[in-house]
Amino acid sequence: MFDWRDYKNGIVAFDAGYVRPILASIHMVVEQGRVALIDTGSNDALPNALAALAKLGLGTEAVDYIFLTHIHLDHAGGAGVMMQAFPNAKLVVHPRGARHMAEPSKLVAGVTAVYGAEYVARVYGHILPIPAERIIEAPEGTVISLAGRPLRCLDTPGHARHHICIVDDQAKAIFTGDMFGLSYRELDVDGRQFIFPTTTPTQFEPEEMRTSIRRLLACQPEAMYLTHYSRLPDVEQQGAALLRRLDALVAMAEAETGTGEARHASLKAGMTRYLLDEVRAHGCTLSEDVLLEIWATDLELNTQGLTFWLDSRAH
Repeated sequence: MFDWRDYKNGIVAFDAGYVRPILASIHMVVEQGRVALIDTGSNDALPNALAALAKLGLGTEAVDYIFLTHIHLDHAGGAGVMMQAFPNAKLVVHPRGARHMAEPSKLVAGVTAVYGAEYVARVYGHILPIPAERIIEAPEGTVISLAGRPLRCLDTPGHARHHICIVDDQAKAIFTGDMFGLSYRELDVDGRQFIFPTTTPTQFEPEEMRTSIRRLLACQPEAMYLTHYSRLPDVEQQGAALLRRLDALVAMAEAETGTGEARHASLKAGMTRYLLDEVRAHGCTLSEDVLLEIWATDLELNTQGLTFWLDSRAH
């Protein structure tokens, strides 16, 4: 069975089946037999979503809402097929992302420019458009009621300008997408979790990210629920570590004096050394080869995001 985590507070997480096990989670909020999904993974996640509903004794008609924290395709690529499969569902998304879910051609073109057509076809498949009348735009403060359980949307830029986080006050939980960093379960040591920021292109803005992280911390949830990967307790301590590592990566980028490919390689190498040192201090004993395999995509995308930000400041 795919990875399944029932937190006994009306929140369940399961593996999206994206690229490798426990890389991306989908969260379900369940209230009185009604369901909201938070993020969708790619098209490949639909069988797992159907299996998750069946495990709860629910059918496709039980899904009232699909929330997208943002429209990067590891979070939103499966939205079209899920909206097709769940006839009662409405899609809840940041206003900046709504038009791209209704007409995804520009979104797909942007991802193709980064990864190449073969990768996009293999990992994401065909991205289905979603009828505009089934899309709810969620600006700051939007509250969606799931069978009377309020789910409140916060506008949280920094990782992307189309990013929202969803506050579930009943569970004292926040679904953070990529705003509260990445915390992979393979790196846990005696129940302690390791967290680091995701600065992926092309809309990384460090000051906005710091502000958004502090805003989430001010809500004082019992736990954050990350897409990569699920429940993160010890919120205050983890938030401090996240901000410290964000500052370190930004300082590392600002110290770069080169340009082009040489700068990219230097920054990526420096980030790799830094994170290896940090995870060793955390007590993780996984081999360096395993760690670099887990982080391969993140190291590359974080480097791209930081260099894009450096270049944007120069103009």
